[in-house]
Amino acid sequence: MSIIKIENLTFSYPTSFENIFENVNLQIDTDWKLGFVGRNGRGKTTLLNLLLGKYEYSGKIISSVKFDYFPYQIKNKNQLTQEIIEQICPYAEQWEIIRELSYLEISQDVLYRTFETLSNGEQTKILLAALFLNEGHFFLFDEPTNHLDINARSLVSNYLKKKKGFILVSHDRHFIDECVDHILSLNKTNIEIQKGNLSSFLENFERQQKFEQTQNEKLKKDINRLQQSAKRTKTWSDQVESSKHGAFDKGYVGHKSAKMMKRSKSIQARQKNAIEQKEKLLQNTETTDSLKIHPQKYHSQTLATLSKVSICYDGKAIFSPVSFTIENGERIAISGKNGCGKSSILKLILGNKIDYTGQVNIASNLIKSYVPQNTSGLSGTLVDFSKEYGIDESLFKTILRKMDFERSQFEKNMKDFSAGQKKKVLIAESLCQRANLYIWDEPLNFIDIYSRMQIEQLIKKFLPTMIFVEHDKSFADAIATKIIEIS
Repeated sequence: MSIIKIENLTFSYPTSFENIFENVNLQIDTDWKLGFVGRNGRGKTTLLNLLLGKYEYSGKIISSVKFDYFPYQIKNKNQLTQEIIEQICPYAEQWEIIRELSYLEISQDVLYRTFETLSNGEQTKILLAALFLNEGHFFLFDEPTNHLDINARSLVSNYLKKKKGFILVSHDRHFIDECVDHILSLNKTNIEIQKGNLSSFLENFERQQKFEQTQNEKLKKDINRLQQSAKRTKTWSDQVESSKHGAFDKGYVGHKSAKMMKRSKSIQARQKNAIEQKEKLLQNTETTDSLKIHPQKYHSQTLATLSKVSICYDGKAIFSPVSFTIENGERIAISGKNGCGKSSILKLILGNKIDYTGQVNIASNLIKSYVPQNTSGLSGTLVDFSKEYGIDESLFKTILRKMDFERSQFEKNMKDFSAGQKKKVLIAESLCQRANLYIWDEPLNFIDIYSRMQIEQLIKKFLPTMIFVEHDKSFADAIATKIIEIS
């Protein structure tokens, strides 16, 4: 065990006028399993890069351990998996490699396949295993679950539960709950560490906010009462002072006036103290304003019917045929392993040209709203985006503001947004549309925990008809009315 010390860390990007971090002080035990949470764009990945020494900063980062970062960049994916593992952890024995792979239910046969032929999920698990074979290192995991299905996430969380010495950035509530023993929270005004998992952190955070809200209301009343009292006392003091003129006993009146002035100053001091206390409250409140969606109900009950459908690649069906209908008011989750064809099912319903077997009947004149997985093509300003897709600019920006976008973001090029901010742009676009059917493909990738809960509440309130793919178990369990398993 050793300690990572961060002292007076201050950092801003050269193109920014505002500090991302200012005089941050932290101590991290290298045996801790830290879940790192915070709003999108607040600096989680930036802090990991500062630990890695990628940017210049003021202050100190003192550490006796080496940091390893995930996702690990593979320069040549044409190599055998065995060769790539040996490059990452050159001192690992073959039996150690096979042992780690077995923990993640990866066959040793993959060692003799080129890395690029593996699925994204397999690549993720292999790289995690390889990194943990570097003993004595401290690991920085930035969203390792993005290419993992629900079953793989459960497997990886159990794997991480048995390890120690890492910071894990993840927005999957169930995943992070299962494998951490401390929470590192990047708040509005500070960074704090709490012992426990995400559930206990959120309970404590909510309890603290309720306490501060109560204190805030009490101080507001106190300040108002003191203001009225100070006003009355000043009036009395002025009246006593004016009565000195022509008074028989000026000494008595002067004493009375001084007493009133002293009382007035005492009230002002109490008022100032109450204001200062109030200003310290609710600085880290994570407000999640209610979002709205305006789904348009289709005139008939059935929106789509799929009968014995399978997607085909190179003329071959890639999964067992599935049959289901989409009815008004249903929220259907498509579940299955990575690469099994879930996204292709959504694209088929969307009307894309995809090779398939079986029958697909989509209701005529059905209005669909689509959130794709990929955000890499986003560029230009939000104004340009709203014009291109014919959505109301004012409504679009209002939704983004409610999803924690700062007004300064509105003038920036979207290519400079964080991955989570880009995903919020696509969700906000969908929420602007009055659709019969919302088709969302892994909408929560990179989205922060608070926004996930916000979107979850939105769907539970307005009950739009949806079909979606999402590996966040907490979210899927909360909103799905039906689950279609692809095998």
